[in-house]
Amino acid sequence: MDMESLMAQASALQDKVTAAQEKLATMHVKGIAGNGAVVIDMSGKYDMNSIQISDELASRGGAAVAEMVGLAYNDAKSKADELIDRVMGEATAGVPMP
Repeated sequence: MDMESLMAQASALQDKVTAAQEKLATMHVKGIAGNGAVVIDMSGKYDMNSIQISDELASRGGAAVAEMVGLAYNDAKSKADELIDRVMGEATAGVPMP
């Protein structure tokens, strides 16, 4: 494989990865805890777009809210990780990645 061909492949891969990152910025996942007492909407780039906390949970105090927000965040992040793996995997399909 010559250098020109290698550079063309690298450029094409970079374009695909950039497109995948832009796509991820528009995709959303929801993290849920406490049977819906906390719902976090997160983008595929880990930006938290919104958080909803039920009045019932809020009335239980800060410690309960903090615990449920942490669980909902972890759920959203796990789902975002899976989304990122899928979208980036599609973008880099067939290209060996380190």
